[in-house]
Amino acid sequence: MSASIAELRESLRAIEGDGLKRRPVLPFGVGALDGRLASTGLRLDSLHEIAATTPDASDDAAATLFMAGIAARAWGPVLWVVRRRDLFAPGLYQAGLAPERLLYAEAADDAELLALMEEGLRHRGLGAVVGEVQRAAMANTRRLQLAAEGGRTIALLQKRHAREDRNPLAVPSAAVTRWRIGSAPSVPLPGHLAEDALGRACWHVSLVRQRGGEPFETILEACDETGRLALPARLANRKIASGGADQRQAA
Repeated sequence: MSASIAELRESLRAIEGDGLKRRPVLPFGVGALDGRLASTGLRLDSLHEIAATTPDASDDAAATLFMAGIAARAWGPVLWVVRRRDLFAPGLYQAGLAPERLLYAEAADDAELLALMEEGLRHRGLGAVVGEVQRAAMANTRRLQLAAEGGRTIALLQKRHAREDRNPLAVPSAAVTRWRIGSAPSVPLPGHLAEDALGRACWHVSLVRQRGGEPFETILEACDETGRLALPARLANRKIASGGADQRQAA
């Protein structure tokens, strides 16, 4: 057993369930997403994969903050396993993930990272387990999915770009959903004096694959300080004008 796994087990022993009711599904609260997800939200007893649209730093940050927002809306402590020390804690906080909820573990390689994630999922005392890898085979993701099943700990695995021409989601996976996240032009602030000012950041959100449902893509405003996404005003207003049921809403 590696020293990292031993240290993680010691940390997990100090974590107990908080008695909160844990929902089997975590909805986004945005009709553009929940209405097209087979489970009307993200299943908590499952593995979900996320990749940046490109290796560009802005897309990579968008994918990381997308995961942070999901983890922020989960029910309890969050284990985040890293390979490199490039997480920006203030950025995670701005996406709703408070520092006191985070438990970090550093892995020497992808194999150890996946083992640490599996250990965290089997503990059952965490709200979310997050990890970032460059490579994970089908067998690896199947182990994570099996570890998550029967619990209420959502598993979020970011597939990072190993090189420019490699699609991180090209390798088959047992994940229930697979997402591609990229930055998009922000919405200008309203008002005459702020016509050229940048508003809330936007992301291009693409669900590449989901079990029991169809893929889709949409534009959403980035996570706010509570981890909630929102439909951009111009899209929400278009739905309202056309008589649609969805109004501007947050996750």
